[in-house]
Amino acid sequence: MTDQVLLLAAGLSVALLSLLLLGLMLCYLWRRKRRRKGRSQYEELLSTVPSIPACSAPVILVSQGSLAKPGEIPFTLPPRFMAQDHNNLKNVEEKEEGEEIKMETRRDILAHRGSLSVSRWYPVGTVLAGLYSVPPLNAVVAPPPGMATRLCFSVEYRHSSEQLMVSLLRLGNLPPPFHGNVTLVELRLLPDDRRPRQAKARGTGPDPEFNDCFVFQVSGVCVSQSTLSVCVLSVEQQCKRHAVGRVLFPLEGELGQAGRVLWRDLETEDDTQCSELGDVQISLSYSPSLQRLSVVVLRARGLQLLTDAGVCVQVSLQIHTQAVKIKRSSVVKGESDTHFSYRMTFKLRPQHLDEACLRFELQQPQDVRSEPPVLLGVLVLGPFMYARGPQLQHWMDMVNTPQEPVKLWHGLCRAT
Repeated sequence: MTDQVLLLAAGLSVALLSLLLLGLMLCYLWRRKRRRKGRSQYEELLSTVPSIPACSAPVILVSQGSLAKPGEIPFTLPPRFMAQDHNNLKNVEEKEEGEEIKMETRRDILAHRGSLSVSRWYPVGTVLAGLYSVPPLNAVVAPPPGMATRLCFSVEYRHSSEQLMVSLLRLGNLPPPFHGNVTLVELRLLPDDRRPRQAKARGTGPDPEFNDCFVFQVSGVCVSQSTLSVCVLSVEQQCKRHAVGRVLFPLEGELGQAGRVLWRDLETEDDTQCSELGDVQISLSYSPSLQRLSVVVLRARGLQLLTDAGVCVQVSLQIHTQAVKIKRSSVVKGESDTHFSYRMTFKLRPQHLDEACLRFELQQPQDVRSEPPVLLGVLVLGPFMYARGPQLQHWMDMVNTPQEPVKLWHGLCRAT
């Protein structure tokens, strides 16, 4: 009885083990078959590379940049493909055949605009590298053609900080006698600027360069009423200065295009046009050690003479409204270019330089000595309390260059 039970248990164990092995084998075969089926599905997928219609122009890829012209960077945009049914393929082919003729006629017109033209896609364009290159400074500020001496500069006003930025760039066509000298430039903002800003050229020759920037602190209300004065001087080895010319640049209406490069011709004595009443040439010099103001009335031109009685000049030194000293020259013959060469000196202390002024009156005596002379014109030279423009600058040049004569032409005004 015991032997039968043992045999039955052994048979059951063998049967269960066989079933387990069979199940494992079936599971392995099922997984293997599934893997093969998955591989066959992936192999049957269509290629993802889109087909380009035959009527379109070739597309320039980014990797083919070497085929582009120098200075151009070609680029393309990928097209958008839409799924189409097999029934609509014939209609699409017919439309494409009709559009092929139109594309051929338009291809020549659109060829220069870009590198992409496929069916309904339109040219995008090319990036021109030359548009983004900054030319050198010499190419931007090359002097314009001509023989006149020109100054190159730029102005910019910053409203947030109330600062006027003046960039002094270079001079052009400097006269040959000044090529070997040192070139200096003095800048002032008239009428209230009493101290000049000075710049020295970084080289010699006909086109000396500066590349200096100056800052003037001026309010937004006064900047439009100011005038930028630039005086160009040539200094010899013996420190003797010669006036090359000057530029008076009114800022009213000139601050709209900030930072643009400006060229202005220098005004010389020969180029200065006569005023309505005529001009007079004055030389000023001051010696602080001697407390002496020297004045020379050199000549006059363009005077509106009434008679042939001759012309004289009266010079008065005033402090505030009081005339301290009055001097009068002898009568000279009135001509188109009248020469006076009348020299005089005044005693003036340095502390009175900001309070004094010189008043010049060109007079023509009448035939009857008892009658007062006819006043031809008036000129006032002095600090900012009395004068503006070139008259103020002449006085400031005298103060800033002691013991050196400063000579300049001035237009006469009517007496007020």
